[in-house]
Amino acid sequence: MILAKLFGRAMLVVLGVTLAASGNAQPSQQAPPAPTAEPGTRQGAEAGVEPTLEPKAIDLLKAMGARLASARTMTFTAISTYESPSYIGPPLAYTTISDVTLQRPDKLRVITPGDGPASEFYYDGKTMMAYAPAENLVAVAEAPPTIDGALKVAYDSAAIYFPFTDVIVADPYQDIADGLEQAFVIGQSHVVGGTTTDMVAIANDHVFAQVWIGADDKLPRMVRAVYANDPSRLRHQVEFSNWRLDGQIPADAFASSRAATAPRIPFARPDPKPPSGSGASPEGKPSETHK
Repeated sequence: MILAKLFGRAMLVVLGVTLAASGNAQPSQQAPPAPTAEPGTRQGAEAGVEPTLEPKAIDLLKAMGARLASARTMTFTAISTYESPSYIGPPLAYTTISDVTLQRPDKLRVITPGDGPASEFYYDGKTMMAYAPAENLVAVAEAPPTIDGALKVAYDSAAIYFPFTDVIVADPYQDIADGLEQAFVIGQSHVVGGTTTDMVAIANDHVFAQVWIGADDKLPRMVRAVYANDPSRLRHQVEFSNWRLDGQIPADAFASSRAATAPRIPFARPDPKPPSGSGASPEGKPSETHK
């Protein structure tokens, strides 16, 4: 269930190229991963509460998933807000905005101008590029022939993750349903997204989330999540707007001439390197000089 990790893997659109290029990035612009539940524990629902999947809630989730999965092309804006503890204790809120363009099954563009380091991501079915426009540096790698495959490789190899992943995968409902233990309808809102939405609460072993789904168009308008075993109960949210499904997408939308000609850096995870003189190589093995 990708939704279970909606913000657990990364609270903003983390591009490894951006972090690698900006070694002096402020820690306040990077939220730590939310804790994950220990194997075999039930964290998604309160102790003693039996799993309950309300049929109406499931129908709403299925309708949303089907609406998204059937779209040949898709554009939308995602505003992601995450909390991170301040040095005096109470959490601070940080926000990023991303403009997303997708063409199924094998094309994706995500432009994130801020807050935080600006980043651009391009995937054309064969290659993916992670570009840091301020530094004019790019990481390029071969990619699988599907969006789902590219998203997995991008995360595994370079810690690139988007908080709205559940919306752009091939089967959004299946990702939500995987491991789902609780689902119930809260009611309707006439405020969120400037339209009427049905509010659905869901929970699994890791997360409790609330989803606002357009009553008429079945498109997600907002998601809020809290992790069950996060002692700080930090809140994470994505707001969706400017939806446009099955519109015409320019043929050159999934590439950038500026990114393609920028100096290249490795397509790799921005993991901390061992201190100089520690005797460890970047892979964590003893260096040749200390054998």
